[in-house]
Amino acid sequence: MSQRALPSILVVEDDLDLRQTIVASLEANGFAAAQASDAADALERLRSFAYDGLVVDLRLPDADGMTVLDEALDRYPLIRAVVMTGFGNVAEAVTAIKRGAVDFLIKPFQLSQLARVLQTALEQQRLREENAELKAQLKGKFRFENIIGRHSTMQALFTTLELVSPMNSTVLIHGETGTGKELIARTIHHNSPRANERFVAFNAAAIPETLAEAELFGHVKGAFTGAIASRAGRFELAHRGTLFIDEVSSMSLPLQAKLLRALQEREIERVGESRPMRLDIRVVAATNMDLRKMVKEGTFREDLFYRLNVIPVTLPALRQRREDIPLLAQHFVRKSCTENNIPVKTVSQEALRALMAYDWPGNIRQFENAVEHAVAMASAKPEIPPESLPDDVRERAGSMLVPTVAIPDEGLNFTSLVSQLERELILRCLEKTGGNKRQAARLLNLSRTTFIDKLHRLNLERGAA
Repeated sequence: MSQRALPSILVVEDDLDLRQTIVASLEANGFAAAQASDAADALERLRSFAYDGLVVDLRLPDADGMTVLDEALDRYPLIRAVVMTGFGNVAEAVTAIKRGAVDFLIKPFQLSQLARVLQTALEQQRLREENAELKAQLKGKFRFENIIGRHSTMQALFTTLELVSPMNSTVLIHGETGTGKELIARTIHHNSPRANERFVAFNAAAIPETLAEAELFGHVKGAFTGAIASRAGRFELAHRGTLFIDEVSSMSLPLQAKLLRALQEREIERVGESRPMRLDIRVVAATNMDLRKMVKEGTFREDLFYRLNVIPVTLPALRQRREDIPLLAQHFVRKSCTENNIPVKTVSQEALRALMAYDWPGNIRQFENAVEHAVAMASAKPEIPPESLPDDVRERAGSMLVPTVAIPDEGLNFTSLVSQLERELILRCLEKTGGNKRQAARLLNLSRTTFIDKLHRLNLERGAA
């Protein structure tokens, strides 16, 4: 059996001492390293040899390091490239990674970090080739296009995810309960260089405070009553992958301090053990609370907040993007019908109006459950009628349209009452949409022109946007 060749790396750096130090470190870590002092030398070497990896400085004496990166990736799409610079910023990092680099290191950095990044990238490439079918399935499930939304807030979210997913930066996701924070975290992971490693979730609100530290950092045998065997924590399980910490605001102040140290040092200690363990991990945290307010109140550490809030991502509530509801409704109808092996149904306009009139305090999670309920209640009908929706959704829609009117014995003025009801409905819808005429007209299923005419007739045009 022939011996497997060492992975070959080309190091491009004009500082002789640094270049030779990097080469020596890589060779000590099991790589075969070649070196080039400038872009011209590097391009010549790339033309004659297919390296497994590339380490290139962005500042070279004769050209921009991006030139070398582009040439390498054009020639060898599978090459794993790491960019380094002493003048780094997020914009350059995003540019380099979008062009195909696997990571971005700012000088000075630990040599062991570079070796670890290359080892991880090459291992991921090997797994990617061996598990192409699995990889395709994961991408299909978690690609950005499967996060449904046409609203401007969702389009901005997609842009942010595209930029941050390839990076190693910590992400803090803020959103109400049920907005899909874990889905976003998984999407970030599966569109990152860590996609072939584990995604580990930890819900801080679901674990009793007495057990949270051991769950997060692990423990050794005998560390506390009931610890009959050593156990790895979520941090350790997520090594080389992504750790998702949900409801981070629920952590006690002592546990927050331990989390801060783990994020700063990238190392942990199991409960009952004093030996530190270094980890390569990306952290994505999520909360439905206002952490800035908690910092002011003294219930959340300010230093931890800034450590987590490197890249903030805010998810809109469903009521803030009602225009996405028809799209989401058909998506979840199709999903429910497919899972239950029944013909795909459509959603009636009346049912859509009811769905759009409801405020959805439980957001996407509640919405999906309501649609699944409607699919079941519609039975064999090809179209989902409003009566198939959950009671609270139908009742809310009805209360928007027809208030209870008492009929006095002496009768009432029909024309005056209708005008009063019309006025009340328009005012309610304008209040609900923040004065937006177009959205208010849609809630009433009126054209914008008809809606404007009614505003003028009822003398309501002032204050409407």
